Amino acid sequence: MKVTVKVPATSANLGPGFDCLGLALPIYNTITIEETVLPGTGVEINLMSENDVLDEMIFDNVPKDENSIIFKAVQMLYNSIGQEPSELKINVQSQIPITRGLGSSASVVVGGLIAANKLLGSPADTTALLSIATEVEGHPDNVAPAILGGFVLSSQEDDGTITYEKLNWPEEWDITVCIPDFELSTNIARSVLPENVPLADAVYNAKHLAMLIQAVNTKNEKLMKQALHDKLHQPYREKLVPGMKEIMEAFKHEDGIIGCVLSGAGPSILVISYKYDLDKIKSTVRDIWEGQSIKTDIRTLKIEKNGAEIIE
Repeated sequence: MKVTVKVPATSANLGPGFDCLGLALPIYNTITIEETVLPGTGVEINLMSENDVLDEMIFDNVPKDENSIIFKAVQMLYNSIGQEPSELKINVQSQIPITRGLGSSASVVVGGLIAANKLLGSPADTTALLSIATEVEGHPDNVAPAILGGFVLSSQEDDGTITYEKLNWPEEWDITVCIPDFELSTNIARSVLPENVPLADAVYNAKHLAMLIQAVNTKNEKLMKQALHDKLHQPYREKLVPGMKEIMEAFKHEDGIIGCVLSGAGPSILVISYKYDLDKIKSTVRDIWEGQSIKTDIRTLKIEKNGAEIIE
């Protein structure tokens, strides 16, 4: 028996929503898990990319055995019902660019869990799958929209449970995803963050996160433009993303541009706009990055309202 699951890309944080906001995007990884019949074959993991040669090179450094995060997630699910995974073949067909801040690791964790859960007869509900995925990833901001779809506010509580709420992202707000051709690992992006932040910065983000939620709920572009500012992670990560400062500065005072934010840990950047010339967004970003010898893939996308889906 085998199960195939399609999982969307995700973008986390959106400025002030550090580790608690995320949205799903219509770029997909497809994960297939098959129970093999040959005893003693163990776990086989195959990674296939539809992207460029760079991603193929990155795949060379991704574990393809029991050390893989997808196997760790599957193993945790099996262990939760008193079983141990044995002979499994796992295929990952990747469309989500790796190490670009678009939730590629969350997608394979979620896809592996949902496929394995189906193979086991669906013993885990959504809450349980969220908890396991969060334990593997460390925080729920990517795994929640990967599972649920849409725009999601989530939190891991002190007892380990996951609290989440889906919000209605305004259809009128366009999201232009700007993906540069260089990688930035989450570990490196987190390493530049301070262990402690000034109280004033924490209060600043709390206020702006509250404004962001209200702006989304009321479709208030003016409030959203003010809300997207952050002091907890983007100022520290800016030095890791060439061109980020210039891109944000270029759109700072443009009518119709709601704001620019780092996608997850970066280096991809989201430009959120309303009734603005999308070709101008693309040309502006491309000119800035090409001036620094950086190639880019730029796509204007709608939010993926559906989360991970079993397709066979």
